Amino acid sequence: MQTFDSDGVAIAYIDAAPEGGSGDPILLIHGFASNHAVNWVNTLWVRTLTQAGYRVVALDNRGHGESQKLYDPDAYGSDIMAQDARRLLDHLGIERADVMGYSMGARISAFLALDAPERVRSVLLGGLGLHLVEGRGLPDGIAEALEAEPGAPAPNPTAAAFRTFAEQTKSDLRALAACMRGSRQALSRAEVAQIEMPVLVTVGTLDTVSGSGPALAALLPNATSLELPNRDHSTAVGDRGHRAGVLDFLAKRP
Repeated sequence: MQTFDSDGVAIAYIDAAPEGGSGDPILLIHGFASNHAVNWVNTLWVRTLTQAGYRVVALDNRGHGESQKLYDPDAYGSDIMAQDARRLLDHLGIERADVMGYSMGARISAFLALDAPERVRSVLLGGLGLHLVEGRGLPDGIAEALEAEPGAPAPNPTAAAFRTFAEQTKSDLRALAACMRGSRQALSRAEVAQIEMPVLVTVGTLDTVSGSGPALAALLPNATSLELPNRDHSTAVGDRGHRAGVLDFLAKRP
């Protein structure tokens, strides 16, 4: 991986060339406790998009993967992480890109689309529906579970699952706890209505974390909803129908 300085924070990223040389850039932003490899490489997204002719840029969010670890929750606002993404585009000389995020990465993508619309050609929100504006989605207790001693019982099954996932990805648990406490800002309905570029909202029909995808799409001026049958929050990201729907959306957007 390569790294760059984002206002004093070292951010790691990959820049994968498409088959055939050059193509439209797409920026991928992963979810909480994940990293670019788990979210986008292992699920075949990078291969799918480069084979389709896109230049794929994917970062490790601050506190995740090979990027710098920070331990102050105030360092993890969704708007702050959106600026990491914008600075990566600056660093690579990319004026405008399609931006796709999953879960927390979708929230960051929405903030980027609102804050720097001139940089975002389209935005693809995976694993995030109405909870972008209503509620936080995930239950309380995740940060506490991440900080607990090994073997200590978690407050709820979701917190236990995130602790296990974070351990599997060899993450810095203290940094993730700070991120969880600092990164779950919502947008208002009025703010969502200002996101005018083409949007694809993709949520699994069994997803209990994201909130309704169609309900969020209805609040956006230029959005399409894609529902993935029998997929939950963890299985929707790499679903074949998800990849097919994204390719179709990208082929049709202006």
